[in-house]
Amino acid sequence: MSIALFFLLAVPVTVVLGQGTRVGFYSSSCPRAESIVQSAVRSRFNSNPTVAPGLLRMHFHDCFVQGCDGSILINGDNAEKMAGPNRLVRGYEVIDDAKTQLEAACPGVVSCADILALAARDAVVLTGGPGWAVPTGRRDGRVSLASDASNLPGFTDSIDVQKQKFTAKGLNTQDLVTLVGGHTIGTSACQFFRYRLYNFNSTTGADPSIDSAFLPQLRSLCPENGDSSRRVGLDNGSENRFDNSFFANLRNGRGILESDQKLWTDDSTKTFVQRYLGIRGLPGLTFSAEFGKSMVKMSNIEVKTGTNGEIRKVCSAIN
Repeated sequence: MSIALFFLLAVPVTVVLGQGTRVGFYSSSCPRAESIVQSAVRSRFNSNPTVAPGLLRMHFHDCFVQGCDGSILINGDNAEKMAGPNRLVRGYEVIDDAKTQLEAACPGVVSCADILALAARDAVVLTGGPGWAVPTGRRDGRVSLASDASNLPGFTDSIDVQKQKFTAKGLNTQDLVTLVGGHTIGTSACQFFRYRLYNFNSTTGADPSIDSAFLPQLRSLCPENGDSSRRVGLDNGSENRFDNSFFANLRNGRGILESDQKLWTDDSTKTFVQRYLGIRGLPGLTFSAEFGKSMVKMSNIEVKTGTNGEIRKVCSAIN
């Protein structure tokens, strides 16, 4: 059974989820839409598994700028994809593959924004993660400005700043911890965390929140004057599989990004990390189930539906 069919059977197609999107939006207008996207993601994943975290990150970055409208896909010297946080995002070719096939099957019907939302889900499934029913019906935006990407969560952000950025998008503290948990797959370049390893403070030279037994390993992977583009797994020991070991690494002082590790050192977020780890005395949370719920909430940020927006023929260009 295909991923798309499974979730359509699991959730009634009449379910409506915010701002005009609903599960099964293309069931009549383009019945194969979800299976076509799934096939495109699987094909690229089989040859290059790094597209999975790339697609997940791309969807996240799209939704936090102008809403979930596919604006990150648009080409241009001053477009979103040229902003600093987006320059290393990978997976655009997957969206192009799916769009080409969808235009052949159902011309002018399926939005690029919906392709991205579906592809993010399918990418998570391929890495062993949960699936969820994706509400569709988004339309594509026409505005894509690199300057608008300044509100994306950053790797040095405090928890207060992270919470402010998530709250501004209608997401709560649990959503924050859950969605950052998406770092269970993927990597980061040394340039984004090497400052934590050397001269972080005058006492130890390294960020004291890093496990002292883990520090030599990180320093060997990212020498002080080494290749800043070298990539290191964000979930040490399990960066290719979607699981909750990311949270165990935070507990053990093995978070790679400063903003990630702060989830353990701040009481307001630590509680949710502990609940995902099943700490005795706290009500447990199942990461795989909550991740799908938070992804659905995120995927409905400021969406364009109905007569708002357009259906682009080519995802990288405004019609």
